[in-house]
Amino acid sequence: MTKRRMRSYYPLILLCWIIAACASLPNVKNLNTELTPAATPKVITGKGAVLSVNSRAALLNKRWAKSGMDLKTQAALEEAATGVPLIKGNKVTLLFDGPQTMAEMFKAISEARSSINLETYIFDQDPLGLKFADMLIAKQQAGVTVNVIYDSVGTIGVPQAFFDRMRAAGVHLVAFNPVNPAKLRGDEWKINNRDHRKVLIVDGKTAFTGGVNISDTYAKSSLFRSKSKDKDKDDVGWRDTHVKVEGPAVAAFQWLFIRTWAQQDAADLPDGNYFPVLSEVGDKLVRVVASEPGGGFEIYKAYILAIQEAKKSIHITSAYFVPDEQTVAALIAAAKRGVDVKVVLPGVSDSGLVFHAGHALYDQLLAGGIRIFHLKLAVLHAKTAVIDGAWSTVGSTNIDMRSFLHNSELNVVVLGDSFGREMENAFQEDLRDSEEITKAKWEARPLSDRIKEWSARFMNYWL
Repeated sequence: MTKRRMRSYYPLILLCWIIAACASLPNVKNLNTELTPAATPKVITGKGAVLSVNSRAALLNKRWAKSGMDLKTQAALEEAATGVPLIKGNKVTLLFDGPQTMAEMFKAISEARSSINLETYIFDQDPLGLKFADMLIAKQQAGVTVNVIYDSVGTIGVPQAFFDRMRAAGVHLVAFNPVNPAKLRGDEWKINNRDHRKVLIVDGKTAFTGGVNISDTYAKSSLFRSKSKDKDKDDVGWRDTHVKVEGPAVAAFQWLFIRTWAQQDAADLPDGNYFPVLSEVGDKLVRVVASEPGGGFEIYKAYILAIQEAKKSIHITSAYFVPDEQTVAALIAAAKRGVDVKVVLPGVSDSGLVFHAGHALYDQLLAGGIRIFHLKLAVLHAKTAVIDGAWSTVGSTNIDMRSFLHNSELNVVVLGDSFGREMENAFQEDLRDSEEITKAKWEARPLSDRIKEWSARFMNYWL
């Protein structure tokens, strides 16, 4: 997203702050000790059946054998907090950056035979967005049912003609919570509630999610691997993470998409085979966790529980990092009990306000034993975490109040050390391209930065 485009949002963002002033997060300071989990968490098989207690226990013990966490306890706590079961038998492919993600999504779309469901925050009218739209139109005209949900704030700078062209070709579209009150489909204007999810589901068998929007900025995201000092500062690439999921868990993505469509009071989805029989195609245990305004704070609770239960390491990569007091306290408590807590954050950002609001917490975090790293040469947009090398999450959720309170978000939690190793490798690669922010270095920052931080934190208080 360009700086010019961000500036065009500022009046709307300010309005959202005012509307959001009274919202608050639940008390989760002692969540891991206050929940009453089942003795063994529920695990659903490819046929929708629930494994026996003995089978579940054996499966979970095997998956977490080398981890610091107690898998059964963590999984049971997470289920009690979110109400979402684990799903076994999935294949999960980690997609490191925009070009790899787009290549996989284009391939899946080209092979679609029955349906394509897309839910995205940003859908730009640029070379990549036009290519994406052309592919959707071609598939719709070839007999594949194509349904699209796009956020009306995320696409506020996109000409309506861009979407009208797809609609004229037969693609079914819904603008999430219209900015214009005249286009309301319900009784309440929900301008502050945004659909921040990035989900693509093809034929009900393959799902994608993560931080990647439909925008040409991701076509250049691999630029951060270049070490050239002559790169144009305004032409830096974007660093992001996505996942491709195949197997029984895809049905959970599909159900969430259909629920969001229905909640927008839109026309019924056209008939389609949205829920085909899904065989087990891999060995990954997956939990598909979604949250929305006014809901149960499922993703927030999953994050807090994982941090509270961490024994060895907490490695977080976050594009917009303005944690609330409870998250800060949980991270510091983990560091004090000997957990290696590292966070990779943006060295350059597309949002100055959030950038400086996050910086306002650095003194407290550094004093609490958290090590902070700034990614260079790219705009960081990834939202991931790997804890104890075996609890991993990839999704659309930033660690800030907006994501937890006001956005519809979706994260995938993957249990197991094999995927955890992939996540750790990605984290270590980001570390190599980052600069550590030490206490001494931070204290030497200029007064002008301190003033920006104070101002941004004051504004963020009202978010």
